[in-house]
Amino acid sequence: MALIRITKQFSFETGHALFGYDGKCKNVHGHSYKLAVTVIGEPIKDVDDVKLGMVIDFGDLKKIVKQEIVDKFDHATVFNRNTPHVELAEELQTRGHSVILVDYQPTSENMIQDFAERIKSRLPRHIELFSLKLQETETSYAEWHASDNS
Repeated sequence: MALIRITKQFSFETGHALFGYDGKCKNVHGHSYKLAVTVIGEPIKDVDDVKLGMVIDFGDLKKIVKQEIVDKFDHATVFNRNTPHVELAEELQTRGHSVILVDYQPTSENMIQDFAERIKSRLPRHIELFSLKLQETETSYAEWHASDNS
């Protein structure tokens, strides 16, 4: 049994604000996020399966991540629904802007946990989410590993 890890990378633009923060990030601003998604599993051995030799088709992984993360978060602004930013979020929505309200402070650390849960819920049973890397800037990123969260 050979376990193989495969990784697919994604990028998207997202705005956010950190309510109550003591630095510049309390202001609404955005990032060009890069997300690396690594899954682990055994390559398919069934010679009659069109995906013979694959852990998961990169296209299938892309579809999951696009639907759960990229299509929702790209060019959206994320706010914690439990802060006064809700009023700003409502104003932006009435003007046609894409806004996501979450139950957490929208830091990279919290967003990556949210992303892990969204992706894990969509993976086939024989595939496990191994790790995520969410890069917020050229020099700053958060990592999530299944081994740290089991």
